[in-house]
Formats: sequence, C-alpha cells, structure tokens
Amino acid sequence: MPLGKLTDKMLIDAHIKGENSAFEQIVRRHGAELLGYLQKMTRNREQAEDIFQETFKKVHEKAHTLSGDNFKGWMYRIATNTALDNLRKNKKYQAVPLDAGKCRDGHCEAVAEKKESPVSKVSKAEQVEKVRQSLNQLPDKQRAAVTLAYYHHMTYREVAEVLGCSLGAVKTQMFRALKTLAATLPELAGEI
Repeated sequence: MPLGKLTDKMLIDAHIKGENSAFEQIVRRHGAELLGYLQKMTRNREQAEDIFQETFKKVHEKAHTLSGDNFKGWMYRIATNTALDNLRKNKKYQAVPLDAGKCRDGHCEAVAEKKESPVSKVSKAEQVEKVRQSLNQLPDKQRAAVTLAYYHHMTYREVAEVLGCSLGAVKTQMFRALKTLAATLPELAGEI
C-alpha cells in the first residue's frame, strides 16, 4: 500500500520498524499546519521553526510511546509543551496574529481583502492591534487553548488532549480567556 494511503498510526508503526520514508510522510502530512500553529503561538518564524524541529525530533524519539490512534493530538501536545517551555525560558509572550490568513488541512492562504475605505482600514488595524495586545496578556495555556480552538478548529476535547488536561480545565481556560478578552476589549465583546 502506498505510504500516502496509510493512517498516521500505521506510518508511525512503520517508522518504528525502520521505514525512514514513513517518517518523511508524517512530516509532509502535518508539517505545514504544525508550523502555522507554532508561528501563531510564538509570532516569530525563526523560533517557530526551531520548535518545529524540536517537536519532530521528540516525535521521532518518542514514537514508541504513542498509544491509541490519535497521532495528531499526541503530536500537537508535544509541540504545545515544547512551545510553552520555550516561551517560559525566553520570557517572550507573543500574541496570535489575527490577520495571517486562514489555515486548513495544512494549507494557509491570505484572506482576500474587501474594498474598504481608508478610515475603515485604519479602524480595523487599530482593532487588530488591540486584540493582539489583549491576547499577548493571556497566560500561555489560555492563549494555547484559544489558538487551538479558534485557529485550528479543534474541539475542546481535542484541545484537552493536546494540552494534557481535562475537558473541564479547557472549558475553564477558554471561559477565563474569553472573559478577559471581553473585559479588555469592550467594544468588540459582542464578536468574541
């Protein structure tokens, strides 16, 4: 069976057995989306690339510890923990870029600009900056939960698995994050 048709779990099993091309397929399959997520977490391309490499190094080294079939959640958990550790070490708390476009299935595309008046563009840019600053103030785990849920369209259950916490903890993180954002951005509270 061609590698492209194998499930992630089958690819990891093949990798464990020494099939190098299986791991390459995993990286091709999930790399772009994971790098996009890490860029949103760090807001720094170089830092995101470093964490990306560290994540796949850990995936390679810990492949034998994967239990179950949810490779993607397991991989995102490794990436999130690596990113959070990196952010704590560097004391660089970055916001999630809201104007970076949309990502789905590993492919990112710029959001098409609608014709706006110059005043509207300035107002929108000011709003985006206020949101960035507010997201920048959120604790790392809250920012990670918001990023995974809103930008990577994960369910709260999937976010819980990635963050290594309970579903209730994710709901609490999201509630606190959205409450904080609504308080710091009262003019946008209806959109949050």
